[in-house]
Amino acid sequence: MPVERPTFQRLRALSLSILFAVVALAATDPQPVEAESSGQAQPLVADPVLEARVQSLAHKLRCLVCQNESIAESRAPLAIDLRNQVREQFAAGKNEDEVIEFLVTRYGDFVLYLPPFKPVTVLLWLGPVLFLVAGGGWLLLRLRSRAREPKQHLSDAERARAQALLAGAPAENEESGS
Repeated sequence: MPVERPTFQRLRALSLSILFAVVALAATDPQPVEAESSGQAQPLVADPVLEARVQSLAHKLRCLVCQNESIAESRAPLAIDLRNQVREQFAAGKNEDEVIEFLVTRYGDFVLYLPPFKPVTVLLWLGPVLFLVAGGGWLLLRLRSRAREPKQHLSDAERARAQALLAGAPAENEESGS
């Protein structure tokens, strides 16, 4: 018995919906990162002062997976591990500089949003200034060379032709060519 056309379309739409739902469920993170209520992450420790220190430093550290987010904002598993490491270091009595030194030793300067000024990062710090100076220099040279170029004046015939074109009259060459 042949399947009616509307039934086939409904069956196809239903199967596509199920397929999209399965793909969407597979793409979500099955493990909750932190308990959230009203959009705010709940502190994972009982000490709010410690948690404030962790969050303050977490905003200064780059997520190595996301790269454009701090570890405080990222939901990547590595960012969660880094926050936990920061929390453990603070709980062990280390200060912020010692925690930063530990993370830089382990992950490199890339973990910092503001890497230190040293030979390896000179281009990072001075690159924008160099591009600005180079662009300004190029613009200045271009404007000076343009000012030195001789100005071209129209001959009387060219001036008459331009006035005729502006007035709407056909040019002499156009009349003879048609």
